[in-house]
Amino acid sequence: MEIVKCENLSKNYGNKKALKNVNLSLEKGKIIGLLGPNGSGKTTLIKLINDLLAPTSGKVLINGMTPGIETKKIISYLPERTYLNSNMKVSELIAFFKDFYDDFDETKAKKLLKQLNINANDKLKTMSKGMKEKVQLVLVMSRKAKLYVLDEPIGGVDPAARDYILKTIMNNFSDDSSIIISTHLISDVEKILDDVIFIKDGKVLFVKDADDLRREKNASIDEIFREEFKC
Repeated sequence: MEIVKCENLSKNYGNKKALKNVNLSLEKGKIIGLLGPNGSGKTTLIKLINDLLAPTSGKVLINGMTPGIETKKIISYLPERTYLNSNMKVSELIAFFKDFYDDFDETKAKKLLKQLNINANDKLKTMSKGMKEKVQLVLVMSRKAKLYVLDEPIGGVDPAARDYILKTIMNNFSDDSSIIISTHLISDVEKILDDVIFIKDGKVLFVKDADDLRREKNASIDEIFREEFKC
């Protein structure tokens, strides 16, 4: 069974068509890059997967289920903008996630915090944007989820931290889980991608194996993206 399946999935905001009859089937056990320019429909698709929006027409299934309470139990979602309470200490956020999610691994979270030199006694509001993003990623990747959905997971961190964060993502990846990464920093993440989705103007242009696409075009994913979506 596919981890994500979209059938004629469309989403309108008034007269604006954000997604147009998207048909998509994503296998388990893959790291998948969701790639497209601003306004292409990436975030709308992510929100539909996470049950934050309802389709205008068509449907999306997560592990064979309509998005809802049961799918939230198996999806670990990293939004582009933080939703965490800035007045809370990191240790309080760890305790909150432990209480809220049955699959949260507190030991792993504390280990990752130490490796990233994050003080568990610091309040979120005292941290830089990059450090806040690291905390949020630690919380998301410390769950034993079936599907991780990461919206710009390395957008606000310095280049030196990106490799570590990508290793963190890889080390939390198992054969029975999948990861969807939406990002503009393609050259940084393409080395860990199994498959890529190119999306533009609400339509999926193609879904391909990353290595096959590189061989076919004799170019990197980043170069192919720049050519495909050049102004």
